[in-house]
Amino acid sequence: MNSVRSESGGPSSILLPTLSPPRVAMRNLKLLRCLRCPELRGPGVPQCLTVRTDSGTVLVASERGVVELDPRSVVAELSLTAQELLPEDGGGGVVGIQELPDQEAVCVATAAGDVILLNLSTSQVECVGSVDSGLTAMSWSPDQELVALATGQETVIVMTKDFEPITEMEIHQDDFGEGKFITVGWGKKETQFHGSEGKWAAQRKPTPAVAWDDRRPRISWRGDGQLFAVSTVCPQTGARKVRVWNRECVLQSTSEIINGLEQALCWKPSGSLIACSQRQPNKHSVVFMEKNGLLHGDFTLPFAKDQVKVKELLWNSDSTVLGVWLEDMEPGEDSRLSTYIQLWTVGNYHWYLKQSLNFGRNPQHAPACLSWDPEVPYRLHLVTRDWTSLTYDWTWSTDRSASGDSAHDNAYVAVIDGDKVLVTPFRRCVIPPPMCAYDLQLPAPVTQVTFHPESSRSNELAVLMAYEIISAMQLCSTVCVSVVLIVDVFAHHSLALDHEEPLALHLLLWLREDVFLGVVCGERPSESRLLILVPSCIPMCLRCSVPVEGHVISQCHSPRTGTVALQLEDGHIWKFLWDSPEPSMTEWRVGPDPVVRFPVPCVQTALATISGEEHLLGLTDRSCLFVGDTEVASNVSSFVVCDTFLLLTTHAHTCRCLDLSSLSVKGLQTTLGSDAEPNDETLRRVERGSRVVTVVPQDGRLILQMPRGNLETIHHRALVLSQVRKWLDSLKFKDAFECMRKLRINLNLIYDHNPKVFLENVDTFLKQIASVNHINLFLTELKEEDTTKTMYPCQSTTLGTPSAGGSQSKVDTVCDALRVAMETSDPKRYCLSILTSHVKKSKPELEVALQKVHELQKSTVSAEEALKYLLFLVNVNELYEHSLGTYDFDLVLMVAEKSQKDPKEYLSFLNTLKKMEPNYQRYTIDRHLRRYRKALNHLSKCGEEHFTECLNLVKDQRLYSEALQLYPPHSPQYKALSCAYAEYLVEQQQAEQAGLLLWRCGEMPRALQAFVSCCSWRHALCVAAKIPLPPNQLALLARDLAGTAPPDGDCEEAISALIAGAAWEEALRLVGVPTSQPYTHCHRPSQCNQMSFLEGQKATFIRHKNRLSVVRELKEKARLELLDEDAPDCPDSELFSEASSMITASATGSKYSHSNSRISARSSKNRRKAERKKYSLKEGSPLEDVALLHALTETLYTEVHSLLKALVLFGLDSQAQKLQQDYGEVLLLMEASIPEVWPEGQQQSSVPVTGPNSTANSIMASYQQQKPSPLVFNPPKMRSNIKWKLTILK
Repeated sequence: MNSVRSESGGPSSILLPTLSPPRVAMRNLKLLRCLRCPELRGPGVPQCLTVRTDSGTVLVASERGVVELDPRSVVAELSLTAQELLPEDGGGGVVGIQELPDQEAVCVATAAGDVILLNLSTSQVECVGSVDSGLTAMSWSPDQELVALATGQETVIVMTKDFEPITEMEIHQDDFGEGKFITVGWGKKETQFHGSEGKWAAQRKPTPAVAWDDRRPRISWRGDGQLFAVSTVCPQTGARKVRVWNRECVLQSTSEIINGLEQALCWKPSGSLIACSQRQPNKHSVVFMEKNGLLHGDFTLPFAKDQVKVKELLWNSDSTVLGVWLEDMEPGEDSRLSTYIQLWTVGNYHWYLKQSLNFGRNPQHAPACLSWDPEVPYRLHLVTRDWTSLTYDWTWSTDRSASGDSAHDNAYVAVIDGDKVLVTPFRRCVIPPPMCAYDLQLPAPVTQVTFHPESSRSNELAVLMAYEIISAMQLCSTVCVSVVLIVDVFAHHSLALDHEEPLALHLLLWLREDVFLGVVCGERPSESRLLILVPSCIPMCLRCSVPVEGHVISQCHSPRTGTVALQLEDGHIWKFLWDSPEPSMTEWRVGPDPVVRFPVPCVQTALATISGEEHLLGLTDRSCLFVGDTEVASNVSSFVVCDTFLLLTTHAHTCRCLDLSSLSVKGLQTTLGSDAEPNDETLRRVERGSRVVTVVPQDGRLILQMPRGNLETIHHRALVLSQVRKWLDSLKFKDAFECMRKLRINLNLIYDHNPKVFLENVDTFLKQIASVNHINLFLTELKEEDTTKTMYPCQSTTLGTPSAGGSQSKVDTVCDALRVAMETSDPKRYCLSILTSHVKKSKPELEVALQKVHELQKSTVSAEEALKYLLFLVNVNELYEHSLGTYDFDLVLMVAEKSQKDPKEYLSFLNTLKKMEPNYQRYTIDRHLRRYRKALNHLSKCGEEHFTECLNLVKDQRLYSEALQLYPPHSPQYKALSCAYAEYLVEQQQAEQAGLLLWRCGEMPRALQAFVSCCSWRHALCVAAKIPLPPNQLALLARDLAGTAPPDGDCEEAISALIAGAAWEEALRLVGVPTSQPYTHCHRPSQCNQMSFLEGQKATFIRHKNRLSVVRELKEKARLELLDEDAPDCPDSELFSEASSMITASATGSKYSHSNSRISARSSKNRRKAERKKYSLKEGSPLEDVALLHALTETLYTEVHSLLKALVLFGLDSQAQKLQQDYGEVLLLMEASIPEVWPEGQQQSSVPVTGPNSTANSIMASYQQQKPSPLVFNPPKMRSNIKWKLTILK
């Protein structure tokens, strides 16, 4: 056993957690920046490196010492030759280097066997251990608690972080390990099936390791530090084997014999697979091995079998990118070898070559060592043999065509896969990766794809290939049985750049037909340059170069405005004026605001217009979304800007779609930070981990990629409804209807979106919706609900569109409008739709529909077909009843045949009806159908012999008012009905109305009895005078009623005054004779005046209510604008009243505060005048809304009860009924408007505005502000307990 000396130790280390890896199937690796410093010179040749996590510097070990490199300079240099730890002739070697943050040191293992600890703060060098046989490899566990050393005697030594030996074991062991497979005795391997190779494959000896193999062991730890793998060359077979040990140094498994296995070894940090390289007879592959030693998957390198060798494999820290370091096997014509670094990713079990770095044939420019950053997953560090330091920062991006508003944009998405570009037009087809619609083969590996900026030319794209070659091409496809792709290549343009490192040109943008914009490294390490390229010739012409102080990490272009925004590595944002004669850069500003910058650098940026201002949106790698310097959300996983919409997915598993044209930056922040309301069209739940791929413009389709790699197409409600509203506004009813029908959007929106426009363009609607079935579908879905307020509320709409139907039912309005248009256009063609319009009304007109069915005997649509259609809409038994109500027995028989009724039942009934007199027949039918009013009308025409039956019907169904209208006022039938009605009213405790009826029909004694019973003394005295009663009985009656005799004097003048004052009952008492002609005519003008007054009151109420809504809307908008300013010295926003939405108290208070001091010295008359002037109804006055509330509160309640009784007494029933109906409608209108005019919870705050942001003027203004009357904010009480209606008029 080798002797080990342990001399020092250190504190424990901490394992940093890694983020969950993203899915990359539809995304590409985009180079953010390349830090290049060619002026660094260190001793010797770099051999290995490690990254110092606290400072971001790189520690490089050579055969002479250790050098600490910043990407821009040499920080420190520690010589190991001076300490005699490495030979001065440069013949020594370093086999491993590892930074130990907890110990503030770096551990170096030399080939001579020394383990050296270098203190980074004190530069102290200490040899903590030595192995006599030398060391061939060193690897620390991820938690830096253990270190594994491979010795020259083919053993592995495991030590603690304090360099205390734990154990030493032989690498080559005959035992398989603890994970040995269990066999059940089903035969030996030699006797099993081996495919086309035959049984001799089992006896074939393993292939020895390749000649160029350095035969050194490779050690790699799993991410959790519980297992480590060792790859060595077996001394018996000469082939490489991989063995896996656990943390306690117990052998777990040994790999199976793998012919052609090469030296590269790297365990995936996530712990699932071990990556190796294998040279097979027909290909060169990277293979993956499980911890039990069995192979599990592979991918083929894009080289010939013996063209390259794999020097190293490197997983990044989150296991999403596998770096492959390759070198040519055979030198070229100049006797030099080319070196490559390839970055591979996997998605849907397919490996994509995302980036290829070609370092050329110069050996001094070839990488000497490279490593992924342990904390920044997509940062790659490498040092070339001439000590040039290169640091590459990558990020994920989706290369999609311009997401504009053009219907010609096919929504292309391009995926890079080596020298291929996989393109899919999502407007035409949705093909999940790794499949695609078009496969573009290119002559060199592709590093970036950019599309033409115009959305109408989305089929044109340019690709940036290795060796700085730009190829522009156009996709043309014809769809038949299969897709045929025609690629029209404009030209291949090569660039002559003075940079020798790979990927010198990056962040390529296609700005215009003949202009490209790219970024390269500057002359100094802290500088970059913008290149404006013009493909006018070959090679591509460089129009100009603009130096930038700092590194540009992103740039985006808005095709609509032509703006190009740049982001530097420190978050600064610049606007690049690329189209000016002398291109220049200006700092990004939004309006008068100061310079805007991102607080944190963003990996994805996009330009968008918010509230008329152009803003730059950025998403960080920590899911924070910024609009300029404002963080609007902190849980965004992906976003895209399409036209005026911002679509984003969140870690809360939701997809938001927001219209930026209707939001401010603060509004966007508030919306994303608050919970969604019910029926919020901007939010949709999606699967966990979903990301946005692209949006199909003017189609409403959003393509999402799920965590497992598959694609899903959703139609986001906000996108769809926005497009539907645009179609409806432009009268494209067909497009809107087809979209709504396909996506199951309620068709009521076609009318509810703008009722007035729809009713004005009903003919256009019918012409576009040519299908009768589609018209029927629209009619059958109609309902009274306003979908713009319930199902599809539009957040951007502030003022609702008033209904064009007025008080009429919405369904009735649409049905009537469509029916009139269809009957005018082509009634035969739209026959079924006309029937639907009758059936779907709020009160179905089934009789009318059945009559039209009966009239279709000579039409192109048969009555049988129409009847069958009706049966789909209406229950057959209900239809039979209504057909019977048409009194058409042929139609009844036609419907009865379709029902389940027994012919024995309805035929005998119909035969009985046919034998009756027509009016009595209809009476019988109506009574059978319980249509008693119609039955009464027909029975009244049957003659006096049926009056007794008629009277019984009236009493049974209480149809007194209807019956009185069917007989002349002076007929005996009228008198009998009046008496019966009076008896009913007396039973209902309405003796006064009963007395009026008896008085009118001449039953004076009974009328007197009714008036006396209800203590109506005026009517009782009038009737007593009419009988007339003897004086003694009249006096007794008067004494009983406690009445007084009429005063002496001018009785006629008193009667006229009472009539003018609407005191009808007192006037009748003085008249004494109810049929006195001189005063009968006075009731008609009074009724007319009352009707005019009601109409005026109604019009005034509606006008004030509508104006109040407008004033509140304007003042709410002004308040929001003031809040958006967010000025620290503007506390006036707090002075907006929640009830009246008044303008700021500093404005209104200043206007009246001085006048109030003067008014206090005036008289009370002037004070009241000033108060009235303050609450002015003039449009634009400061307190106009308060004045409107006052006016609405003071609406008069007019007494009409006595007038109604007087009109009935004089036989003016129709006028009385009209007055009662109109007055009731006005009261209902006022009662229904109370919640709108006086919303719940709306109270005026009397608390003065104070606080840290208040000023003396604002506090004084809040104190001096006049508080409106409390009655303004309390809704008036409706006197619903007053019974003013007359039952006999209902």
